[in-house]
Amino acid sequence: MPKKLKNLKRKYTLAGRRHIRTVKRVVKRPLFSVPALTFIILLAVAATAFAVATGGKAKFKPSASNIVIIDHDGQRQTVPTSANTVGDLLNRLHITLNQGDVVEPGKETAIVQDNFHVNVYRAVPVTVIDGKSVTYSYSAAATARSIVKQAGVNVYPEDNLTLEPTQNFLTDSSIGERVVINRATPVNVNLYGTALVIRTHATTVGDLLRNQKITLHDGDSVQPSADTPLAANSQVFVIHKGKQIQSVEQDIPMPVQTVEDDSLTFGTTVVRQQGSPGKQVVTYEIDLQNGQEVGRHVIQQVVTVQPVTQIIAKGKAVQIPSDKQAVMALAGIGSGDYAYVDYIVSHESGWCPTKLQGNPGACPAYPPDSMPSYLGYGLGQATPGTKMAPFGSDWQVSAVTQLKWATSYAVGRYGSWGAAYNHWQANHNW
Repeated sequence: MPKKLKNLKRKYTLAGRRHIRTVKRVVKRPLFSVPALTFIILLAVAATAFAVATGGKAKFKPSASNIVIIDHDGQRQTVPTSANTVGDLLNRLHITLNQGDVVEPGKETAIVQDNFHVNVYRAVPVTVIDGKSVTYSYSAAATARSIVKQAGVNVYPEDNLTLEPTQNFLTDSSIGERVVINRATPVNVNLYGTALVIRTHATTVGDLLRNQKITLHDGDSVQPSADTPLAANSQVFVIHKGKQIQSVEQDIPMPVQTVEDDSLTFGTTVVRQQGSPGKQVVTYEIDLQNGQEVGRHVIQQVVTVQPVTQIIAKGKAVQIPSDKQAVMALAGIGSGDYAYVDYIVSHESGWCPTKLQGNPGACPAYPPDSMPSYLGYGLGQATPGTKMAPFGSDWQVSAVTQLKWATSYAVGRYGSWGAAYNHWQANHNW
């Protein structure tokens, strides 16, 4: 027996020495160790991918914070934050907005998505030239009208605004950009007995009629004559004789121009120029028979207030974390819908599968003890939560199961995830 133990001890000693020599050879030969290490890493990644793809158990860890990408003062910061709004985030980062500075999206915007973009634009000196009046201010606004509004100068829709760079700060008496206002002239027009104030760049009565598309019909006349120069508050009368006339004021819808911006997060909208509706006066000639109206037709349609286009920037940057993409893929959601799903789920539950409607704070580790039927539950806030039961017995905790229900709901009610997103944008619910 002692001999056997001695032989066994010698065997393990020799094996240990061989192992040490092997390790030393590997250390001395880095060209061998690097591929080996790479292979081990790739093997681990493949194993993880296989577990996700085959097990149907892809998970992500709901977090009480969101990743925010903020550009300000020539730098980009990527920070995790539990700030509820953009304004709250700025306070936490000690980023101060000075006169004329602009933050997009606005300070009141809620932060509920990961990789959420925030842009701070610093104001530059601007000069607003309004005839003989000059206003010096600071602005980071994107359009001439927005700059003038920030500077506190009132303009009318018919006023023309030109944004110009300063060529010579000595002769131009300004630095930075200049906004030059060309004011429209207010003219008092009496159109068939209806008093109107029309602002115009026309120089004569005839120009005014042509610009406003006022046509003189049989029996119509204008006073003063068409070649009369116009001045502020000039009086112009358009007279119609022999028939009954009625004028009606109508609103002109505000035009809206949408521009896409990849510096803003998908689903975010920012108003870069405030618009306004216009007004027009429609004049009808009344057809009478035995003193009773039997018909009417339009003889004039005059724009009295020009509408102003509202300019809206719409975010298109999509940066969804890989863990959320994984559970969407396992739920059968196509990659083309990821942005819509992420937006809706982020706003409904903050990607918390155990979220009960009305419960603030961090994502609970476990489902609630009771779920009232009138409260939403889960990623898509199904109401009641038991709606998700047919999609899997793990519906109370599984993000994949909950997203399968959400897809069924989105397609069944709205036709697609894209249509569901459009409804959410318009109504802030789905």
